[in-house]
Amino acid sequence: GDQARTGIKNFLVQKIIELSSDEATMQSQKMFLQRMNLTLVLVLKHEWPHNWPEFISEIVTASTTNEILCENNMNILKLLSEEVFEVRDQMTTVKTKTLKERLNEEFAQIFNLCDMVLQQSQKPSLLNVTLQTLQRFLTWVPLGYIFETSLIPLLITKFFPVPIFRDSTIECLTEIAGLSDCPEQYNTIFLQLYTELLTQLSGLVQPEPGPINAMFESNGEHTLKLLALFFSSFFKAHLKLLETPESTDALNHGLMYLLCITELPDPEIFKICLEYWHIFANELYTDDSQMRSSRGPLALGMGNGMSRKDLYRHDLLCRLRIAMISNMAKPEEVVVVEDENGDIIREMQKDTEVIAQYKTMREALVYLTHLNYEDTESIMLDKLASQVDKNSNEWSWNNLNTLCWAIGSISGAMSEEEEKRFLVTVIKDLLGLCEEKRGKDNKAVIASNIMYVVGQYPRFLRAHWKFLKTVANKLFEFMHEKHPGVQDMACETFLKIAHKCKRKFVTLQQGETQPFIVELTEMIPSIILELQAHQIQTFYEAAACMLSERTLTGVPGVNAPPLDRQQCLMLLLDLPNQTWTGIMEMASASNGESLKSPDTMRELTRFLKLNIRVCSSVGPLYVTELQVLFGDLMNVYTAYSEYQKLMIDTQGEMATHQSLFKAMRSVKKETLRLLTSFIERCGDPEAPPLSVAQSLMPLLLQSAPASVLGDYHRLIPNARDPEVLALFSACIVKLPLGEIEGGTAVNNIMAALFECTLQMITGNFEDFPELRLQFFTLLKAINSHCFVALFNIPQEHRKLVVDSVAFAVKHTERNVAETGLDILYELLKNVEKTPQVAQEFYQQFLIQLMEQVLYVLTDRLHKSGIKMHASLLQHMLHLVEMDKVTVPLFDPAGYPPGTTNQAYVRDYIGNLLLTQFPNLNKNQVVAFVQGLFNVNTDAATFKQHLRDFLITLKEFSGDEDNAQLYDEETQVQKGEAAAQETARRQAVPGILNPYEIEDMTL
Repeated sequence: GDQARTGIKNFLVQKIIELSSDEATMQSQKMFLQRMNLTLVLVLKHEWPHNWPEFISEIVTASTTNEILCENNMNILKLLSEEVFEVRDQMTTVKTKTLKERLNEEFAQIFNLCDMVLQQSQKPSLLNVTLQTLQRFLTWVPLGYIFETSLIPLLITKFFPVPIFRDSTIECLTEIAGLSDCPEQYNTIFLQLYTELLTQLSGLVQPEPGPINAMFESNGEHTLKLLALFFSSFFKAHLKLLETPESTDALNHGLMYLLCITELPDPEIFKICLEYWHIFANELYTDDSQMRSSRGPLALGMGNGMSRKDLYRHDLLCRLRIAMISNMAKPEEVVVVEDENGDIIREMQKDTEVIAQYKTMREALVYLTHLNYEDTESIMLDKLASQVDKNSNEWSWNNLNTLCWAIGSISGAMSEEEEKRFLVTVIKDLLGLCEEKRGKDNKAVIASNIMYVVGQYPRFLRAHWKFLKTVANKLFEFMHEKHPGVQDMACETFLKIAHKCKRKFVTLQQGETQPFIVELTEMIPSIILELQAHQIQTFYEAAACMLSERTLTGVPGVNAPPLDRQQCLMLLLDLPNQTWTGIMEMASASNGESLKSPDTMRELTRFLKLNIRVCSSVGPLYVTELQVLFGDLMNVYTAYSEYQKLMIDTQGEMATHQSLFKAMRSVKKETLRLLTSFIERCGDPEAPPLSVAQSLMPLLLQSAPASVLGDYHRLIPNARDPEVLALFSACIVKLPLGEIEGGTAVNNIMAALFECTLQMITGNFEDFPELRLQFFTLLKAINSHCFVALFNIPQEHRKLVVDSVAFAVKHTERNVAETGLDILYELLKNVEKTPQVAQEFYQQFLIQLMEQVLYVLTDRLHKSGIKMHASLLQHMLHLVEMDKVTVPLFDPAGYPPGTTNQAYVRDYIGNLLLTQFPNLNKNQVVAFVQGLFNVNTDAATFKQHLRDFLITLKEFSGDEDNAQLYDEETQVQKGEAAAQETARRQAVPGILNPYEIEDMTL
């Protein structure tokens, strides 16, 4: 009890004093002392202020006696500030609030201690740790301590000039500089801070590339990085203060420091500066566009016809554009990269950090382009001219890459006329470079840049058919370049252009004799000659994408019959279909024996993968091809089912590991994926869902041993494919199954798939992860689309359904658990709407389901599901509380007459929690249960009630990370932020990548 607690506190304090009373002990026991400090802070989180009210006074008093002890106490105060103000979610809301209020109240003592040390001490290590501790406090202390004391002048004049304190001082000043929403009376102090620091800094280094570079070279990079953070923070919070005629010089002076630091060859520093330049460019652009759209200068202009951008030196903005262009990050689409040995290779792994940086740089450059299009264009064209100029020594892969990535990134930021003038020069120059430069690597780099640039300007290509056709033919040429990265990019760029310009390719264009797609079908054999299988699939997907275009009216004035899309699709697939026909003829001639050849299986898998890509791209029109394939496709499936069965019968489970078995399995999987892909996309006019159901389902619903359902049912667990479950989930969601086969389709599907799959996955949480997820997806589809089918099955199967959902809810795999929670919620809603089954369902399952939800609610592995746990509990408990459950949920024989469901469930939950968590006292549980049954609570209050209870459980306290309990709030905030972000990006021409924009006219 209390005695033990006091003993622990005294031991910790004495031990810390002992370890930090003299320099030698403190240095030799450094690690141990750090652990003791942390332990003390963890104790404080529980004990202070209520059981240890005088802690702050004690630590401050002790600190004045001995400088070495004081140094360690500063570390303790620093840790305490971090724990209370930076680490969230391990304490209840009330507890955090109490600690913050108490620290604020007692801060006077802490501040006086820091102030005394900074004014009087001569010990460098103590001064440094005091500055660091102060820096942690500055984010939350009452503002008077910062602005109404001598703190700021002390930092700037006493500590900034001294090299050993400079970095810690800049960090303190950065915290102060970043304070926003302060009362206006402090504005003059902010300005003083800025101008006085600039004066000190000017004595140290001038804002010019030479001196800044020299400082960087002589171990000054850390200080420069901290200065970048200071200027970024200050400008972010207080730029407007400096935008006055009298402060313009100081404003440009500080920005010049930031610009020179930006130009340093240090990626980490560049990222810090970039974050601010992105905000800066956005602000200037927003004000500039508002000023232009309102007829006169707005109040936020300078009132004299000047806009904000006129305050900034032209050479500053120009150098900023150059810095963005020269350092442009690599876009995601570019896969031709230089490795560490200086070789040009195909990028194997995407670097998400680089992709994020590209997005930020791209936006910043788009804003800067809007502010002065001519300047951006002339920088880019000058740089391009020096790449093309044979006498220039500017040519390098990196220079060409960054330039072309920058050119591609500003697509949409200029008017169509400007874009045309600019691009005609760019594309001609790049094509010229391609002809002129020799060497495989040079060619690869130039080719990748041409492809990236043309891929970024679909508007230009749509408006200029001759250019579009030249580009398409150039891509076909690149498909023959023996460089994997170039071939990949050629196919991917062709796909991008096909998406954005599809109407141009399927209608007759000026000066042509037939639509390009028809010409393309004739050229296919030569185009794909040197491509690999995955590249050929992308090529076919692109061509199929063109055929998904339904508007087939040509160019005005060009009269031609519209394209026959069905015929064109068959021409397009002529080459792969020849392969298919050949395989079928051989199979027929050899009585199926040829299908056992590994080469045949490989061919079939490739053929099916290609068809999946075509189907996903062309949509319902694919029915034309599927009608040709379907019968034979099912025969092949059946043949492989029989071969697999034979192998398992003779060799047992070992058979599933053989390459032959795996190859057959591959063909079956791809067949199922193709059918799923088609069913998901079927629709009017070519493939109405009812006619698809009538033509495909009779074969798919067969229960013969080698059919899809029969084969799944009879195979051993290891050989079953989750794709079967995915296919029937798609059928249930997309097709009107109630209108065929006398309405028994869903029952037949459940009879074949349900029980045998359930037996595979209820043994543990680990086996068959993919199959597990697909099983619950199937269950979700049945629950959503044909709920009644769940109650047409035998009683014991119904129990299996509920057990399987309860099992999913407890699952440790997050996506399975989330699917389970969704199914359960929908199931309960459906039951409530179906009175004929509701009471029987409640009597049989409600208590079991409550127990399962309480189990996952109080289990640390399921924290992130709290939103659904809350919705489910609230739904079930309120059903009981509002008398929607009319049957007894208990055995009346074992309870006194007059016992109600309400009283029984309260008792049941209370006892369950007391048994499960012996550390709780009865009052806590009674208060918690009472709160659960309050039908007037809204969802958010109910959830907070659960959260506060969970954090009081020992299971959830201590070093646990409880952030996931706030998952829903985080998701909502993210959703709102994302919506605002989308609206912001849509408002600025060029901010959205051309591929993020839905074009109305292609």
